[in-house]
Amino acid sequence: MAYTTPATVFLVGAGPGDPDLLTIKAARLIGQADVIVHDGLVSAEILALASPDADYISVAKQRSRHSMPQDAINALLVDLAREGRRVVRLKGGDPFIFGRGGEEMEACRAARVPVEIVPGISAAIGSAAQAQLPLTHRAASSAVSFVAGQCKGLTDQDWSGLAGKGRTLVIYMGVATARAIADKLIADGVSPTLPVAVLENGTRADMRTLRTLLADLGDMVAREKVKSPALIVVGEVAAYADAQDVLAGWMKEYGSEMRA
Repeated sequence: MAYTTPATVFLVGAGPGDPDLLTIKAARLIGQADVIVHDGLVSAEILALASPDADYISVAKQRSRHSMPQDAINALLVDLAREGRRVVRLKGGDPFIFGRGGEEMEACRAARVPVEIVPGISAAIGSAAQAQLPLTHRAASSAVSFVAGQCKGLTDQDWSGLAGKGRTLVIYMGVATARAIADKLIADGVSPTLPVAVLENGTRADMRTLRTLLADLGDMVAREKVKSPALIVVGEVAAYADAQDVLAGWMKEYGSEMRA
C-alpha cells in the first residue's frame, strides 16, 4: 500500500561495534523501526535491540564483493519510505565518515523523502579510545587526517602532508593495501621509523592492538594475519597505545640498517 506522505529515512550510526557505545537516540530509533537496512559490520547485539516485528535487510559490503550495489541501496531506502515504513539505515561507525551516507542522503532528497542523520561514534574514535591511543596529544599531535586505504589512484596521491611530526594519519580499509600505503608514505618523505598502530576489531571483545614502525607495516600485517575491520594509525601518538609490540622480529633482521 502506498502512502501519500513518505516516512522518514534515518541514517543511523551504530558505532564501532560495542552496543554500549550507541547513542540514546540511535537505540530508540532502532527499537521503533519497521525495517532496518544494515551493514555487515553492525553487531548482532545491536540488531537485537529492534522490535520483534521489524524486518531486517542486509546490504553487507566486502572488498570487491557487494551484496547490493549502492544505487540499489539508495532506491531501496526510497521505496521503503514511500510505503510508509519507518526506515533505519544502520551503518557501522558514523554515516558520514566513509559510510556513503552522503550519497544516500542525496538520493532521499532527490526523491523528496524526508531524511535525518543520526551520528555515531566513528571507528577511529571508538577504537583509539579502547586502545588508549590519543589521536591528538599536546606533546605529539595537533592535527588528524582520515583517509580511505582502498581509494583509486593511491600511488598518484601526495600523502606527504598527512603524516609526520605533529600529525596523526588514520587509515580506514587499509589492511589489503598496507604495504603499498607504507611504501607510498615513505616515498613521499615520511620517516620509516614513525610509530604505527593497527587496531583490529575495535571496541569488540576480540580487539587486538599491534604496534610497530612504518617500515614494518606491510610485513607486520602479513605476519600477524591482521583481518578487517582494522584501522591503521600513523604518527607519534601510536607510541602511547596500550599495545602488543610486534617489532622485535623485524628489528632483528633490519634494525642495523635503520640505526646506520
